[in-house]
Amino acid sequence: MSVRTLSSSLGRVLKSASRNTHPIRALATAVNLTPTTEISTLPNGLTVATESHPHAQTATVGVWIDAGSRAETDESNGTAHFLEHMAFKGTNRRSQHALEIEVENLGAHLNAYTSREQTVYYAKSFRKDVGTAVDIISDILQNSKLDGSAIERERDVILREQQEVDKQLEEVVFDHLHAVAFNKQPLGRTILGPKENILSINRDHLASYIKTNYSSDRMVLVGAGGVDHAELVKLAEKHFSSLPVSPNPIPLGRAAHPKTQFVGSEVRVRDDTMSTANIAIAVEGVGWSSPDYFPMLVMQSIFGNWDRALGSSPLLSSRLSHIVASNNLANSFMSFSTSYSDTGLWGIYLVSENIMNLDDLTHFTLREWTRMSVGPTSNEVERAKSQLKASLLLSLDGTTAIAEDIGRQLVTSGRRMTPKQIENAVDAVSVADIQRVAKTYLWDKDIAIAAVGRVEGLLDYNRIRADTSSLIY
Repeated sequence: MSVRTLSSSLGRVLKSASRNTHPIRALATAVNLTPTTEISTLPNGLTVATESHPHAQTATVGVWIDAGSRAETDESNGTAHFLEHMAFKGTNRRSQHALEIEVENLGAHLNAYTSREQTVYYAKSFRKDVGTAVDIISDILQNSKLDGSAIERERDVILREQQEVDKQLEEVVFDHLHAVAFNKQPLGRTILGPKENILSINRDHLASYIKTNYSSDRMVLVGAGGVDHAELVKLAEKHFSSLPVSPNPIPLGRAAHPKTQFVGSEVRVRDDTMSTANIAIAVEGVGWSSPDYFPMLVMQSIFGNWDRALGSSPLLSSRLSHIVASNNLANSFMSFSTSYSDTGLWGIYLVSENIMNLDDLTHFTLREWTRMSVGPTSNEVERAKSQLKASLLLSLDGTTAIAEDIGRQLVTSGRRMTPKQIENAVDAVSVADIQRVAKTYLWDKDIAIAAVGRVEGLLDYNRIRADTSSLIY
């Protein structure tokens, strides 16, 4: 279209709009600048969702499965993650070598990951190769060979991965936190599983997990970027129509597990060879679909993250960061709000080499928590809302991030909120909402504590727990 033709077209839109409504609003509607999420459901229950960007030359397509380590038993813990590793080791149609060559020849990127509640397989490719990418994903999902020799080779890979994870203190502390907060329940288990399980998992365990959890009604095929919805639906019908359906289908977003009970408890792993104390403190948070999901995120953002290595660390606006920085109480802290289908963990992760003042660190941290129940300020709430909106919306940068957002939202809540709806939901959070959720979830509530390293200065659990309902210095 020439500039003159475009100018003429816009002129007609504006002229007709002036008789009916605001011209700029009409123009935005006519041009339809905002991408929308289209959703279809196949007869076998598989959900297909896309967000098309007409001018994008690349696309991300993937399958989000409503099953992760939470769907395992104590005996099979680690199977979901093991299965993710086996997905790229060859199928009945493609050997491992042939699969790798095909992906490389496309210039594509093929990946997978496992979490406590989801397993994801996705590919990023050129627009013209979307059909091949969907074919590859469907093949590794439905036709993995699960060859005995490949299983044995992968054991060593996973054991080495476990050794690497054990060196990452944050990962270790959060695994301990889940273990005590959700004691002897599926959410309390690690994703990789214990070493004895990794050594004993066999083909039958993997095949059983696939048969139990890889059903069409628990899956979402997602496309983002250079992908057409109608075409992806046809590809889904071609490649996924033979997927089995659960005996008792549960709509996406509905809890498929018994309610998890939060346990107020602690674990301490003292290691005097380390230079820091690494401490996580959490209360029971909220699930993905909770009406308090966004207020809890805003409250988490009020405390934010802090690291003394940052040049601007003394200037950050969180009151907790001022207290910690001015008294040299910690090296860093990170607040978090982790959600699952029916529960969550809301809290803070602290790292400190000032091991003689750990009681001050936990006291002033929990004192700030309790302050939310009585006196959150409008300034800190508005700042937190702005930072949260920026964080949530900037994270949607790229087709893979958009596909991840669509897949996760549909699997966890059964619907997708648009970026604008998310922005509105955050904007709607008031000071009164923060005070209400603080009273509901923080004030005088049981806490879970996981501490690793130089933790001898961390006082008794009941001493720390008492600070959840005290405003005394």
